[in-house]
Amino acid sequence: MAYRLPPLPALRAFEAAARHLSFKQAAEELHVTPAAISQQIRQLEDYLGVALFRRLTRAIELTAAGAAMLPELRRGFDCLAAAVDGTRSGDDGVLTIHAPPSFASRWLVPRLPRFAAAHPGIALRLSSGDDTVDRDGDTGWISPVDPRSADCEVAIRYGRGGYPGLRVEKIFAPDYVPVCSPRLPSSDKPLAAPADLRHHPLIHDETISDEDLPSGWQQWLAQAGVPGVDAGRGLRFSNAILAVEAALDGQGVALALSPLVEADVAAGRLIRPFALRIPSPYAYWLAMPEVLAGRASVAAFRAWILSEGVAGT
Repeated sequence: MAYRLPPLPALRAFEAAARHLSFKQAAEELHVTPAAISQQIRQLEDYLGVALFRRLTRAIELTAAGAAMLPELRRGFDCLAAAVDGTRSGDDGVLTIHAPPSFASRWLVPRLPRFAAAHPGIALRLSSGDDTVDRDGDTGWISPVDPRSADCEVAIRYGRGGYPGLRVEKIFAPDYVPVCSPRLPSSDKPLAAPADLRHHPLIHDETISDEDLPSGWQQWLAQAGVPGVDAGRGLRFSNAILAVEAALDGQGVALALSPLVEADVAAGRLIRPFALRIPSPYAYWLAMPEVLAGRASVAAFRAWILSEGVAGT
């Protein structure tokens, strides 16, 4: 396909002037004179047959045509920058992974040495925050992206998926399992059957704060066919890490996401008194701006974590 486009310098001049609403600042950014910017924009307006700016006494403002053109042109420049960046032999910047705290500390961090061994040239930075967990229908994590920057950021979200404006892939959908310290059951208060839970505090992980969903313990007890156990009693934590720590300390039985406690169960620090598990209504998702998907570091991390997700659940 043959593309009929105006000269690239004219498009760059318009984008910079429209972004700054100043020929002078655009000239400083592009290392030319304001007269050169004005001339390039005049040539672009002649090419298009429309005015892009209104020239006021001491300012400029975009016309309707200019305002409509600007976001599409910026998107085009972003795609060009991403395409050029994707051809580099390696990324010079830092790849930041933004993940939920519990997932980062209990699932991702123990696996990072394998990523470092496979990709020693990729500079990785891990950050965490509760903004990566969908709360009450909020799915709004979108980090500002400048594809011309060497640094970039992708996110791991715990939620329902479907994040507008991002490329999204499922890492895995976890199950909830009951866990407790091996010290918790005793001769007078055993955990031989689910009905024995009435004698022990229940630990609630309230990471999911969706009022439309029944509590995890309510669902688990219903599937176990256990009547007469108050699913709402016990200790409540807004963070999965705190819920697991309470279980490790022998304070009760936690309903925890299986991938977050598998290492503790394998090491004998926690036990699973009952085999019944229930699926979480949420999953872990890898979300990234489309313009960053082609970067070598992003592609490497994507392939690695999706593989780990298949192997580690």
